[in-house]
Amino acid sequence: MSDTIDPVAGGSRTGSADKTLTGRSGPGTAPETRGRTSISDSVVEKIAGMATREVPGIHKLGTGVARTLGAVKDMVPGGRPSVSRGVKVEVGERQTAVDLDVVVEYGVAIVDIAGDVRTNVITAVERMTGLEVVEVNITVDDVHLPDEEDEEESEGEGRVQ
Repeated sequence: MSDTIDPVAGGSRTGSADKTLTGRSGPGTAPETRGRTSISDSVVEKIAGMATREVPGIHKLGTGVARTLGAVKDMVPGGRPSVSRGVKVEVGERQTAVDLDVVVEYGVAIVDIAGDVRTNVITAVERMTGLEVVEVNITVDDVHLPDEEDEEESEGEGRVQ
């Protein structure tokens, strides 16, 4: 047997110290296993929101009330549009579930766009977080017609131009 240095005691002892260090942090352990990573709900919400918006045929996210309140909040100087509006998640240690409220463009096949959204959200969340997405529930809240004005566009404009 060879002499090894025990990092805890600081002295030498006979035998293999590597076996006693298995599962601990410190020299000799892989860096990716040292410590714990927690991912907050808001991070997953933002990733899912961005992934949803990337899908052609999605007009907006959020219910009518959320979109209206969001439009008012967006008008505040220095405020940014909320990427996670219309997105709710439950995040566990290894898994997450996503709920989306969306407005689709008129003329798109809702079943097809829902499949595209699920694929894009699952791919983005799993790739970026390492969490398993167990479900993506989609509620189509409205259909945007080509001749409709957006609430955000009409909020800042007066009646007389």
